[in-house]
Amino acid sequence: MAGSNAGTSAASDATNREILVTRAFEAPRELVFEAWTNPRHVAQWWGPDGFSTTIHEMDVRPGGVWRLTMRGPDGRDYNNRIVFIEIARPGRLVYRHEPEKGSEPVSFQTTVTFAERGNKTEVTVQMLFPSAQAREHVVKKYGAIEGVNQTLARLGEHLGAMIAEQDEFVITRSFDAPRVLVFKAFTEAERLARWWGPKGFTWVSGKLDLQPGGLFHYCMRAPNGPNMWGKFASMKARRRSRCAGIPSRRARRS
Repeated sequence: MAGSNAGTSAASDATNREILVTRAFEAPRELVFEAWTNPRHVAQWWGPDGFSTTIHEMDVRPGGVWRLTMRGPDGRDYNNRIVFIEIARPGRLVYRHEPEKGSEPVSFQTTVTFAERGNKTEVTVQMLFPSAQAREHVVKKYGAIEGVNQTLARLGEHLGAMIAEQDEFVITRSFDAPRVLVFKAFTEAERLARWWGPKGFTWVSGKLDLQPGGLFHYCMRAPNGPNMWGKFASMKARRRSRCAGIPSRRARRS
């Protein structure tokens, strides 16, 4: 019984010292791992909304050092020094924030796991602090929990861009209509239902959520009868000027 209580206490202590966030991405595990370990990609998504990141060095090997500067929306710079502990491509990363002179005075260890879940990759981020007080300090001072969630959302957008670069084609057409009206035709379900699909196809049903991570899921009927389903994951919607999304699975017939 004493041994059981000790195990429970240790588990509770770890929970009190950690921040744990899990998110699934519609991208291959190798690609997600590459986005997390290639400085060219990391600089494009690392940090909460409104932050930019400069990578000074990133030596992805056990004992290698990763130095970066995050600039916040208010212009303040946050310098970080990180040391890699474990690299198990493409399934696991372990690294530790080790402050030095001029960097943010926080210490914690991060474990990132990349798990295949069908056609998705599930990423779990565990940030483990030396004490519950140290965790609370980072949560209150830096908004760490919301920051991690925003950072992972930005990773999702960047992964969509990486996938698009691998297999991209561009179609351009001009319309004799105001931009705001064309944007509504693409982003309001009742308008989209009137024109979506090739000639002769009719709209059967659809759901449209343009928030990052939301889905555009639709069904249209071909002239010869079969229903065709399609689904896109939304990456970004900038009012009146830009929508971006990626197919989340192949279209199917019924």
